[in-house]
Amino acid sequence: MPFTLDRRHVLAGALTSAAVGWSSSAMSGAPIGAATLGSPQPFSFDDLKERAKTLSQTPYAPAPQPDDPLRGMTFDTFAQAVYKPEMELWREVPGAQTVRLFPQGRFYAEPVGIYVLENGSAREVVYNPDYFNMPADHPLRKLKSAGFAGFRLMSRGGQSDWLAYLGASYFRASDPYDQYGGSARGLAINTGEPEEFPRFTNFWLEPNGSGMTIYALLESKSVTGAYRMDSRRIEGGQGGAIQDIECELYFRAPVRLLGIAPLTGMFWYGENSGHYRGDWRPEVHDCDGLSMWTGRGERIWRPLSNPPRIVTNSFLDDNPKGYGLIQRDRNFENYQDDSLFYDRRPSMWVEPLSGWGKGAIKLVQLPTPNETEDNIVAFWNPEQPIVAGSVINARYRLYWGLDSPPTGDVARIVATRVGLGGLGGRDLDLRHTKPGARKFMIDVEGKTLEDEVRYGGLETIVTTSNGTISGVEAFPVVGTKRWRMMFDLGDLNGQPADLRAFLAKKGEALSETWLYQAFP
Repeated sequence: MPFTLDRRHVLAGALTSAAVGWSSSAMSGAPIGAATLGSPQPFSFDDLKERAKTLSQTPYAPAPQPDDPLRGMTFDTFAQAVYKPEMELWREVPGAQTVRLFPQGRFYAEPVGIYVLENGSAREVVYNPDYFNMPADHPLRKLKSAGFAGFRLMSRGGQSDWLAYLGASYFRASDPYDQYGGSARGLAINTGEPEEFPRFTNFWLEPNGSGMTIYALLESKSVTGAYRMDSRRIEGGQGGAIQDIECELYFRAPVRLLGIAPLTGMFWYGENSGHYRGDWRPEVHDCDGLSMWTGRGERIWRPLSNPPRIVTNSFLDDNPKGYGLIQRDRNFENYQDDSLFYDRRPSMWVEPLSGWGKGAIKLVQLPTPNETEDNIVAFWNPEQPIVAGSVINARYRLYWGLDSPPTGDVARIVATRVGLGGLGGRDLDLRHTKPGARKFMIDVEGKTLEDEVRYGGLETIVTTSNGTISGVEAFPVVGTKRWRMMFDLGDLNGQPADLRAFLAKKGEALSETWLYQAFP
């Protein structure tokens, strides 16, 4: 499906900063495509790093207010401006990745510089409203200073796109099901607080076979950065996309909460929400859990929730092996949405390619009243304090696909359900329930469990930071290859509880570690 505008990019687009371009002079035609390109200028990643460093030593210039024609632009009006297929970059190059460009809009008001790279030289794509099919009276034709807002990489045949950059430092991939879902970002600053949105102000694009190497300059009030993102699709197997990313960050000012390799998603409600949301669909989310692989080798699954207030959780680690926002439930019957296809949303997984040292994987969950707002953010927060003059280099691989990496010899958590505590289903007067208590049912599956039998020694190991645990059991689910961990949680006394559970035999863990935060 093609990239479309939604509320998730509105906030990011509205709070971004001004572009800093490398202007070009004399214009000329070029074999890259039909678009007009500027004169060539030398370019390298080292040059980009040096430019980011130099910018960090100068005062930050805030973005100018958008031109009047953009202020009242509706989504329908924005959608009327469609980049002409015949203007695709690299359209006439056999086997090359083709690119289409986004125009400015109400929520993407500040233009970005877009350059094409060939043989170590950069040439700017010079904006022209005639690149777009749009009505003669379209607001974009009235802009005093117009430009592009972003770009997207097209699938073969040009019928859909598989990678798109639009708004602040957001980008998204649609593989493996040709369906967009969550987003990645270049950087997160003070998430869950009055947030600062660093912005990619310039892009340099260079084909790398059937994929694209994307260089980007990032800037905000507190930081500048140089990015290199080698992007390609996974052929065969389960498909997906891979981006090898390196960023070098130079800080203008102290940052209290820094997020490296941030991932953003939406969770309105799911099987663990435990109450009616007024919507006809059983579940609505484009990710259902935070998956973590710690530096010690432990595999952790944290189901997501729509909390009553902003909640930030920290998972301390030393050189983590990876983390991701995962859409593990792929069963259409659990969503029933044949328009938005939540069962097809890609999972996102971050694998560090350099030693990240000590820090914490942060999970920020914000309350949301609907499905149009991203309310889940996960990122790596380094332990070292960030002060003016700090420099950070980080390398990581970002996967867009079906799931997190295989868990090896431990079984996976595949469902979390929450209901009334006690013995449900006995009497309509609920006299067998426990007032204020909740029952947790956690389903687990994996090859290590297939030969296990009931009363064969498997047990649920569960602990809580608050309240009391009772009714603990472990048993196979009839008619399936799953096992179920079960317990009740009560006596919270108005405070939340951090829960931890896993399926074990003779003290040895057979499953991922399940983490959860229950609110009173």
